[in-house]
Amino acid sequence: MESTELLRFTTAGSVDDGKSTLIGRLLYDSKSIFQDQFADIERISARRGEEEVNLALLTDGLRAEREQGITIDVAYRYFSTPKRKFIIADTPGHIQYTRNMVTGASTANVALMLIDARNGVVEQTRRHAIIASLLQIPHVVVCVNKMDLVDYKEEVFNDIHEQFEAFAAKLDIKDFHFIPISALRGDNVVTRSERMSWYEGPTLMYYLENVHIASDHNFIDCRFPVQHVIRPYNDDFHDYRGYAGRISGGVFKVGDEVMVLPSGFTSKIAKIDSFDGEMEEAFPPMSATILLEDDIDVSRGDMIVRVSNSPDVTQDLDVMLCWFDNTKPLQPRGKYIIRHTTQEARCIVKEVKYKLDINSLHRELEDKTLEMNDMGRVVLRTTKPLFTDPYRQNRITGSIILVDEGTNNTVAAGMII
Repeated sequence: MESTELLRFTTAGSVDDGKSTLIGRLLYDSKSIFQDQFADIERISARRGEEEVNLALLTDGLRAEREQGITIDVAYRYFSTPKRKFIIADTPGHIQYTRNMVTGASTANVALMLIDARNGVVEQTRRHAIIASLLQIPHVVVCVNKMDLVDYKEEVFNDIHEQFEAFAAKLDIKDFHFIPISALRGDNVVTRSERMSWYEGPTLMYYLENVHIASDHNFIDCRFPVQHVIRPYNDDFHDYRGYAGRISGGVFKVGDEVMVLPSGFTSKIAKIDSFDGEMEEAFPPMSATILLEDDIDVSRGDMIVRVSNSPDVTQDLDVMLCWFDNTKPLQPRGKYIIRHTTQEARCIVKEVKYKLDINSLHRELEDKTLEMNDMGRVVLRTTKPLFTDPYRQNRITGSIILVDEGTNNTVAAGMII
């Protein structure tokens, strides 16, 4: 299991499209839940007078969610098959929980975009497709759900396929796939549906187990944000000085010439250590400790890069922000704490360029007020240089969060343009 590949995926779609039911079906049909868990939701379903076991209760764990029958917070679930390990982020469909969807989707390899076969492409479908595009999720699977309620008709599926493709043509999504399913009945989720013999593609589980995600990481631009300096207080290791962190991009090999930012000093990699022992090379998303041949002053927040391939070193950031805070909007000239990789600095809002209409991608140049769930393009000025890449190039070095200095609440997440 240690060497099994990990895939993160998120659900997206409108209210009552069956996101939680689909995840419940995946967990149940892949035998990834315990008997007592199933007995618990069976008991709750019976108490509520439901004829069948409500598999959505496997992910809707909050009392308010179970009472209202909706998803409010992002629910994370873990399961595995012999081929892969999975982390699922079940995100809400309501418009007022857009910030929760951004949070859950920010690390996903795959987005499952659910569409109710009876309703077709609706406003929330378009909204979530735009967010998936902005977040640069590499793979999008459009699951046309509730096919059992339209008599499993091929023409209904084909019509929605054409609707979505026509809209998605103007979005920046590289890989689309369409699957007709019934989460309630289990058609084409884990097992192939006999009622949709006209569909010749893979089941959802087969797709998730086999979609190629190895190239989703950036293996070209070497980026290693230093998280911790290891200096053991032990006579046997008195000369050990390692820099620990998680590889954000590229491939680091023993003997490579590297540069440390912001100092600009260069050295060569003497050794790469990991939890499992010494390695010859390290790449995303590995955690590793890098030792250099020369004694250089390196501390948390510094970044180790290749000499010939360095990130942008800047104090002016052009970012697309999603505002999270429900108490007060983004303040023009407001001061916030900015966190980027392992760095922390203070920043000021220099300019709000425009607010983005998330339904139409229209830029609202007059209305520049960003309130909860709004997205807009903002210029920030930081108190010290940050080492950044465009978000479309590297999702780790291209993302930031803003923290309110007074409350310590995370008020926004941003993608560097």
